[in-house]
Parts: sequence; C-alpha cells; structure tokens
Amino acid sequence: MTSELFSPLSLRSGHMLNNRIAKAAMEENMAGDGQLPDKELFGLYRRWAVGGTGLLITGNVMVHAQALTGPAGVVLDKAAPLEPFIEWAKAGKAGGGAIWMQINHPGRQIGSDMPGVVWSPSAVAVDLGKHSNRFGRPVAMTPEQIQATVTRYAVTARRAEQAGFDGVEVHAAHGYLLSQFLSPLVNKRTDQWGGSLENRARMLLDVVRAARAAVSPSFAVAVKLNSADFQRGGFDADDARQVIAMLEPLGVDLVELSGGSYESPAMSGRPADARTQAREAYFLDLAKDLVKTSPLPLMLTGGITQRHTAERVLDSGVAIIGMGTALAVTPDLPDRWRQGREADEQLRSVNWSDKALASAAGMAQVRHQLRRIARGSRPTPNTHPAFALISEQRKQRRALRRYRAWLSTSQSAA
Repeated sequence: MTSELFSPLSLRSGHMLNNRIAKAAMEENMAGDGQLPDKELFGLYRRWAVGGTGLLITGNVMVHAQALTGPAGVVLDKAAPLEPFIEWAKAGKAGGGAIWMQINHPGRQIGSDMPGVVWSPSAVAVDLGKHSNRFGRPVAMTPEQIQATVTRYAVTARRAEQAGFDGVEVHAAHGYLLSQFLSPLVNKRTDQWGGSLENRARMLLDVVRAARAAVSPSFAVAVKLNSADFQRGGFDADDARQVIAMLEPLGVDLVELSGGSYESPAMSGRPADARTQAREAYFLDLAKDLVKTSPLPLMLTGGITQRHTAERVLDSGVAIIGMGTALAVTPDLPDRWRQGREADEQLRSVNWSDKALASAAGMAQVRHQLRRIARGSRPTPNTHPAFALISEQRKQRRALRRYRAWLSTSQSAA
C-alpha cells in the first residue's frame, strides 16, 4: 500500500526525512548515573528505530543541570561527557531514520522535593488546586539568568550535533519555561520580556537564534509550540499563528503543534476547559486553521493511534504526524501500517475524575511500557494505572536520591 505517510520530506536546512511519521517526545525519565543516557535508552531507541519511524524525537534533554523535570532526567550541558550521547544517536539511527534531540528547561514546573532552582518569568506558582504543593515556589528570573539560559540552549544544541544527532527541537510547549514566557497568565513582567506578544516571545526567539547560530546550516532546528494552552486568557491559537510567523525568518525547519500544560493537560486528552475532547488527533481542528497561514511545515502530535487518523491529519495540510503513546505500546506501528495492519492493543484508559492525578497516572503507564521495551520485553497495555503510578513513584524516589548526591558533588551554583 502506498501513502503520503511513507513519502519523504525535505526540510529547508536540506535535512531529509524518509517518511512523515515521527516518534514525538515522551519524557522517559530513564537517565542512568550522572544524568546520562545508558543502555536502557539505547535499547529503547534502537527498538523504535527499526520499527519504521522516519524521525525519532527524544524525550526532553535538560539544558541546566539544576533544573530538571524529574530526578531521572538526562542532562547535556558543557560538562557532560559526549560518549553516551554518541551511542544514543547511533541507536536512534539504526533503522536508517533521523533522530533529533528535544532540548528543554522546565522553569517553574519542578517538583517541590527537587534540589536546584525553580525559575519562571514571574513568581506565579503552578495551580493544581489540592495538588499545587507538588511543585516548587518559583522566583522571577533576572535578565542575567535569562541570558545565561539562552546560552545553555545553544551549548546543548551544539553538543547534540557533535554527538551525531540530526537536529534539535526547542521545547516551547506544555507549560515549560519558554511556554511560561509566552503565557500572559504566567508572564507578568513589565520589562522587555513581558507585556506584548512580541516581548513574551523574545526569549524563545533568542533561543532559536542562538541554537541556529551554534550548529551547521544542514542541522535541523525545530520548535514545539502549543496550539493553545487551553486556559482561559492564556496563550491561544491566534498567538500561535503570530509566533510561527516570527519563527520563519530564523531558519526554523519545522514547528510541532501540541497543547496544554500540567494545569490543563490537553496533551493527554484532559484539558481544563473541555475545548478538545477528541479521542484522536486532539489538536487537529486548531491545526487546520494554522496550516492555512503557516509559512513553515507543521507537525501535529496528540492522540494519533490509527492509520486513517494519521492520513486525515496529512490531508489537512500538516506535513508530519507525531505519535507518542501509540509507539509506547506498539513500537513497530509504522511498519505495521505499511503492511496494512493496525496495533493489536491500546493503552488502558485512565478515567479518574481528578485530572491532575489521572494525567500523572497516564504518564506513569507510558513509562512502564517504555522500560519494558528498553529491556526487550513486550509492552503490557492493560497494566493498571494505579500500579504504574505507585511503581513510578518508587523509582522516582530512588532517582531523586541519586540526583541529589550527583548534584551536590558535581555542580556549582548558577
């Protein structure tokens, strides 16, 4: 069977993708000693690489060792040894496709039990109601901290290229630091980084300029952007349209559209304001409007699990479809689609009324599958979400002890 899904795509940098299917970033939280990738991540990405996916985008790699989304996050800064990342890139290319590194800073979305720093454009805490104490209290970044963080992104991009990755994706979605600067609900600054959308987008644009300048012209630079935050008064689809236009002159190859944050986890199908309740392709309606005006190719991620949905997304004008959870359950799904087959199973749904807890359980379920795939085992999609969540919490407590010890001995204050 032939399909546009399996046609190549040439990007403006000259980077060529051999099909239109991408493994979207999922936060693995599987770093080994020293916050480095190890054999588990190598095995996981090698399994995906031979399953027919044209592009693998890693889970977010941290640009700042004192600011991690979780205690088992991977860090690539100026001090990290490059050899484990070289091995990771090789594993991701084992099937002939490309691998990009997603690079990120969590900003205020850092657990309250984590050491390090909790930064944000303004001192506005994450609001999860009764779960708000899960996150630290943020402090507003100084201009010097903003500039130093821009430099960190550039350092990580350059080192990713040195390690053999084919590109980087700057994470500016899901409520992380660059998304926080874009959001009028979080960014209350009155200086050059606050107020108008142009000012709120300044840090993202500076990061992209710095990353693009730090790598070769043939190295891909992409951005992950919310199509909307799904919070009333927050970053919306019209803001996204304007930011995409701002990115076009900066040498960006691709913009991936997603949506939501911890406060409104639309990326897992659980938005706070119920404007996206689709079971598949959560953000397609918004993407259809953005495609009409976008000067850059767009990738759409969020809830795609079946081939007919993927083809419907491509028919809308989107250039690449991104899948996360579907590939955590069926790592060879693209090859199955080529053969006219679908996945045998899907991940067990989490229908808990507490959206924050349901989102955490959903992510724990995914990580449970990732670890099984990494070990060479079969996924177990029917794993009970409560079991996955408890198991994940135990692993993260052990990882937190390791991270605290590593940070205290190897890192100095920013």
